[in-house]
Amino acid sequence: MDGEYAQRGQNWLVELLRLSGFSTTVESGESVTSLEADSCWLTIDHNQLTPVQIERLVGPQGSTIDAIQYLANTILNLGKPPTEQQAYTIELGGYRLQRHTELRAIAETAAAQVRATGEDFVIPSLSAAERRLIHTYLKDFADLQTYSQGQEPQRYLTVRRPLPEA
Repeated sequence: MDGEYAQRGQNWLVELLRLSGFSTTVESGESVTSLEADSCWLTIDHNQLTPVQIERLVGPQGSTIDAIQYLANTILNLGKPPTEQQAYTIELGGYRLQRHTELRAIAETAAAQVRATGEDFVIPSLSAAERRLIHTYLKDFADLQTYSQGQEPQRYLTVRRPLPEA
């Protein structure tokens, strides 16, 4: 990860938080999970926030922190060629790490069920970033396929055995 990208992301997030009425600091660093090895993690210091502020920043089912992460990735990469774009992950109070653990468990459950029954396993109610993480996790399972269907906000991920070749 380039220090310039990390500093730019850190500055942007601190300013967004300040403008939103949250006075805290942000640390930047390398990804802490193998699923997002190329992502720059921007960690909001939860020790400088009240529990109510943390709850507001995470939002229902992580919707607010996901929106902040989406904005970071969109705004900070605006006008940059694909080779110069940087992925950003926003962390607050261990939310992302906990959610990654939950998503890995969901993916493992889906894989086990598809292998046991041969039937498709549908995973609803995931953000685009969460669907991408499950796709990434399960891509190494040669006996499984994943695909997304539907339109936002009713988009879902399906895990299945590969269809036989014609």
